Amino acid sequence: MPCPYELEGSDGMKKLWAPWRMAYIRETLSGDLNDRCVLCEIGKAGAEVDEENLVLARGKHVYVVLNKFPYCNGHLMVIPYEHAGDLAELSDEAVVELWRFAQRSIDTLRRIANPDGFNLGTNLGRIAGAGIEHHLHLHVVPRWAGDTNFMPVLSDTKVLSQALSETWHELRTNWE
Repeated sequence: MPCPYELEGSDGMKKLWAPWRMAYIRETLSGDLNDRCVLCEIGKAGAEVDEENLVLARGKHVYVVLNKFPYCNGHLMVIPYEHAGDLAELSDEAVVELWRFAQRSIDTLRRIANPDGFNLGTNLGRIAGAGIEHHLHLHVVPRWAGDTNFMPVLSDTKVLSQALSETWHELRTNWE
């Protein structure tokens, strides 16, 4: 049975339907992402829109958000409220809380998703791969044995097995 998100084109090539990506594409093409800092906006937004913004937890200096454009299920980002592009620009308190929230992110993901390992990292500067280069954020990416397959290699496509809203609810419920 074909995947409901997969369509076959007139050229016989299968196409993976991912309509949730259109918002990102439109923002990118319109230049909106260059005119504002989406990470600052999410950080300043109130708790009443945390579910909409996929914010899992808030601290004094940082917050944790489920990545809207993840590498894999459960891809989180720990983000300082302070608009800083480098670790050296953050206060000592913010750096400590950043890593404490990374620890809590790992603990939560281990309890609910049982990954085999994690990638943690930040891209400092556009040349290092930073999509939002002027606002530091730490990626917490759970990894499983065999989670890399032919899809990214042959078709430049990642397959996510759970809707973002379901992942958010599961992580939020188990955060504490």
